[in-house]
Amino acid sequence: MGAGLRPLPLTAQAVHLCVDMQLIFSAGGPWATPWMERVLPVVEAISERFPERTVFTRFITPQRAEDMAGTWRRYYAAWPETTRDRLDVRLLELMPTLRRLSPPATVIDKTRYSVFFGPALLQHLRARQADTLIVTGSETDVCVSATIMGAVDHGFRVILVRDGVCSSSDEGHDALLNLYHRRFSEQIETASAEEILSKWR
Repeated sequence: MGAGLRPLPLTAQAVHLCVDMQLIFSAGGPWATPWMERVLPVVEAISERFPERTVFTRFITPQRAEDMAGTWRRYYAAWPETTRDRLDVRLLELMPTLRRLSPPATVIDKTRYSVFFGPALLQHLRARQADTLIVTGSETDVCVSATIMGAVDHGFRVILVRDGVCSSSDEGHDALLNLYHRRFSEQIETASAEEILSKWR
């Protein structure tokens, strides 16, 4: 699915943005994404190409549901085991094979689906004059989707690594890949890790 990369170079201004590859979403975690482990080697390969150009995000849950406003409070009331007053906070860490890459990789924490909700990522990208985001992570149809749309709004070239994203919903994953290809083809490219790595040197 998808037409692959546009005939444009991948330069030193390209940044790998890896969304929420954390233990809380791995097998056995409260928000398990069953095939995270399947895409992990792909994410590792992208991360290892230029770890100094990689940003890992971590989804950080609130201490208590009451600390959140609006529908987020209701959301965490439905998932009380994920708030930090009950959760083993070690589950908020990155997967171990990715954690070892930071530093030089950068880690940015977030409390909402999109990492663009706060200023830290945009400040980081502007400081390094980034023009392209190569996106991997979890979940395709939640945090990855929200982050990609934020990147589009800011005008970045966005490349989604088709075999480097995962979801707890096969239906949602497939629907989002189809949506990017059919509705956002001018702003979102989808390509395999093999194609990306062959051109990002």
